[in-house]
Amino acid sequence: MNPVRPIEILLVEDSPSDVRLTREALKEAKVVNMLHVAQDGIEALDFLRKQGEYAGRPSPDLILLDLNLPRKDGREVLAEIKEDEKLKRIPVVVLTTSRAEEDVVRSYNLHANAYVTKPVDLTQFLEVIRTIEAFWLAVVTLPPGEKRK
Repeated sequence: MNPVRPIEILLVEDSPSDVRLTREALKEAKVVNMLHVAQDGIEALDFLRKQGEYAGRPSPDLILLDLNLPRKDGREVLAEIKEDEKLKRIPVVVLTTSRAEEDVVRSYNLHANAYVTKPVDLTQFLEVIRTIEAFWLAVVTLPPGEKRK
C-alpha cells in the first residue's frame, strides 16, 4: 500500500489575511495538501524554477495566483508560467479581487485554467477555497508532477 502523497499547492498572495484564510480553509479539507506561499511574483517564479532558497522544493500540483502583486504582477507571472515548457502544464487558478472584464479575458488569453473572484465576506471566501479544493484536488485528474525528492 502506497502512502498518499500530499497535493502540493503554491499560493501566490501578498495579503497575510488571505494567506491565513486560505490555509484555514485547506486545513479543513479532506485532501492531504502542502501549502507553499510566495508573497510576490518574483518569489513565485523562483519557487517554480527552484532557484536560490527554493532549490529542492517540490513542484506544485496547483497554483493559486493573485493578479495584484508587488515586484512582478500576476499577469506577468501567468505569462511566464504558460510560456515555460517545464511549468505550463501546472494548472493555474487566478484568485483575485478584480472583477474587471479585461482581467478575466487577459487571464484566459494567457491560458489560466480558471478565474475566481475573491469574495469580501469571510464565509464566502472560505467556501470559494473549499470549492477550488474540491474541484481541483478531488474531481480533476492533474498532470503527473516531476519526481518528488
